[in-house]
Amino acid sequence: MEELQRDSVEDFKNKQKNPLVLVLDNVRSLHNVGSAFRTGDAFAVEKIYLCGITGTPPNKEIHKTALGATESVEWVHVPATIEAVEGLKKQGYQVWAVEQAEGSTSLSDFRPAEGEKYAFVFGNEVFGVEEEVVKAAHGVLEIPQFGTKHSLNVSVTVGVVAWVFLSKL
Repeated sequence: MEELQRDSVEDFKNKQKNPLVLVLDNVRSLHNVGSAFRTGDAFAVEKIYLCGITGTPPNKEIHKTALGATESVEWVHVPATIEAVEGLKKQGYQVWAVEQAEGSTSLSDFRPAEGEKYAFVFGNEVFGVEEEVVKAAHGVLEIPQFGTKHSLNVSVTVGVVAWVFLSKL
């Protein structure tokens, strides 16, 4: 870690985070949850909201892919995703669902507003983001795709959205 000049867990917890929150909406795969933690650490997100059936630490399957990021990234479990979304909106976050939907904004066209805080909602591997959550969000982001498949793995989606968002700030 010293050679890579990485923060210690304590230093990471005390450093200023990027204005970004990840919301996992009923994500069933514990490996996807662990990967979201690891990505959250890599991009210094403020917090991860684990909603509904989404698994929570401590869990050996989450730990397998998180590689200790559950110790560095702040997280909270919320029973219903809509509760998390409404709470984040009250705290001044721009909440965007990441989903394929009519009227969505292409991630390539998305322009975050300077000085705003953002929360991105990532859905269940089979059913996507709950319709109620999509309707409550400020907008819907869609990742352009050019192959034969109609979706990306949740863990990949989290990484792509976080990187594109931060690169545009």
